[in-house]
Amino acid sequence: MSGELSLQNRQRIRAVNLRLLRQITNFLLTDLLSVKDSSLGLHLVAAPEMTRLNEDFLDHSGTTDVITFNHADHATRHTHHAARLHGEIFICVDEAVIQSRRFRTTWQSELVRYLVHGLLHLRGHDDAQPAARRQMKREEDRLVRQLTQQFHLALLDRATRSTGIIPTTRTRAANRAGSFVRATTS
Repeated sequence: MSGELSLQNRQRIRAVNLRLLRQITNFLLTDLLSVKDSSLGLHLVAAPEMTRLNEDFLDHSGTTDVITFNHADHATRHTHHAARLHGEIFICVDEAVIQSRRFRTTWQSELVRYLVHGLLHLRGHDDAQPAARRQMKREEDRLVRQLTQQFHLALLDRATRSTGIIPTTRTRAANRAGSFVRATTS
């Protein structure tokens, strides 16, 4: 794959392992989506910046999880198999943390889900209508599963990478039993 990937971390909510995020993004683009050429800006932002973007560009109030700006020509925008991507994805890390609690997952997994969602928009997927939203969600779930099998997403937390300890998580069974599960990286 030829292309350019610009990663910017403009938030301080979580310490993100940008090297791993770059590897995940490149694997997703090249191996899973078969993108041949790309110019992609990936911006990790906090809620105040995302709120501003959401209000200024989409006329929506408040924050959101991910906003995608497709800079490709019109013909490329509407194919689900675009070999060339040109755009920007803004991911709100605050929302990843909040939604991870809601969906009982990790903020790292949510962050990757938002990345996948944004890239699917750049590939021409749309989630405005129920049928298209279901199709996009199935593809999103499939890609997140594949990335989870390929990468240890907990290592997106730089604190995990430096200590070798994955933060304590609770499983559903542990929630009922009131105990914690601790895992370490190998």
